[in-house]
Amino acid sequence: MPKLRLGPIVDDKPLKVTLDLPASLHRDLAAYAEALGREQGRPIADPVRLIVPMLERFIASDRGFAKAKRTPS
Repeated sequence: MPKLRLGPIVDDKPLKVTLDLPASLHRDLAAYAEALGREQGRPIADPVRLIVPMLERFIASDRGFAKAKRTPS
Protein backbone atom coordinates (compact mmCIF):
# COMPACT_ATOMS: atom_id res chain seq x y z
CA MET A 1 0.00 0.00 0.00
CA PRO A 2 1.35 3.48 -0.83
CA LYS A 3 2.24 5.84 2.00
CA LEU A 4 -0.73 8.01 2.93
CA ARG A 5 -0.40 11.79 2.72
CA LEU A 6 -1.83 12.53 6.14
CA GLY A 7 0.62 12.45 9.04
CA PRO A 8 0.08 12.06 12.79
CA ILE A 9 -3.00 13.71 14.30
CA VAL A 10 -2.02 16.51 16.70
CA ASP A 11 -4.21 17.38 19.67
CA ASP A 12 -5.05 21.07 19.76
CA LYS A 13 -7.74 23.16 21.41
CA PRO A 14 -10.76 22.58 19.16
CA LEU A 15 -13.36 24.96 17.83
CA LYS A 16 -16.82 23.45 17.58
CA VAL A 17 -18.12 23.18 14.01
CA THR A 18 -21.16 21.26 12.83
CA LEU A 19 -21.43 19.99 9.28
CA ASP A 20 -23.27 17.34 7.31
CA LEU A 21 -21.24 14.85 5.29
CA PRO A 22 -22.64 12.77 2.47
CA ALA A 23 -22.74 9.10 3.50
CA SER A 24 -20.26 8.15 0.77
CA LEU A 25 -17.75 10.72 2.01
CA HIS A 26 -18.13 9.48 5.59
CA ARG A 27 -17.51 5.89 4.42
CA ASP A 28 -14.36 7.02 2.62
CA LEU A 29 -13.24 8.97 5.68
CA ALA A 30 -13.75 5.88 7.88
CA ALA A 31 -11.83 3.71 5.38
CA TYR A 32 -9.01 6.28 5.28
CA ALA A 33 -8.89 6.33 9.08
CA GLU A 34 -8.64 2.55 9.13
CA ALA A 35 -5.80 2.56 6.57
CA LEU A 36 -3.98 5.36 8.40
CA GLY A 37 -4.34 3.49 11.69
CA ARG A 38 -2.79 0.38 10.14
CA GLU A 39 0.04 2.43 8.64
CA GLN A 40 0.80 4.22 11.91
CA GLY A 41 0.34 1.15 14.09
CA ARG A 42 -2.40 2.70 16.20
CA PRO A 43 -6.10 2.92 15.44
CA ILE A 44 -7.84 6.23 14.75
CA ALA A 45 -10.72 6.25 17.23
CA ASP A 46 -12.84 8.86 15.43
CA PRO A 47 -12.52 9.32 11.65
CA VAL A 48 -14.00 12.83 11.94
CA ARG A 49 -10.73 13.90 13.60
CA LEU A 50 -9.07 13.52 10.20
CA ILE A 51 -11.07 16.38 8.68
CA VAL A 52 -8.96 19.18 10.19
CA PRO A 53 -5.53 17.83 9.18
CA MET A 54 -6.90 16.99 5.72
CA LEU A 55 -8.17 20.55 5.29
CA GLU A 56 -4.88 21.96 6.60
CA ARG A 57 -2.90 19.83 4.14
CA PHE A 58 -5.22 20.77 1.27
CA ILE A 59 -4.95 24.50 2.00
CA ALA A 60 -1.17 24.32 2.51
CA SER A 61 -0.73 22.61 -0.87
CA ASP A 62 -3.01 24.94 -2.86
CA ARG A 63 -0.62 27.16 -4.82
CA GLY A 64 -3.39 29.46 -6.02
CA PHE A 65 -4.47 30.13 -2.45
CA ALA A 66 -0.87 30.75 -1.33
CA LYS A 67 -0.45 33.27 -4.14
CA ALA A 68 -3.76 34.96 -3.25
CA LYS A 69 -2.64 35.26 0.39
CA ARG A 70 0.59 36.96 -0.67
CA THR A 71 -1.13 39.40 -3.02
CA PRO A 72 -2.64 42.42 -1.28
CA SER A 73 -6.31 43.06 -1.99
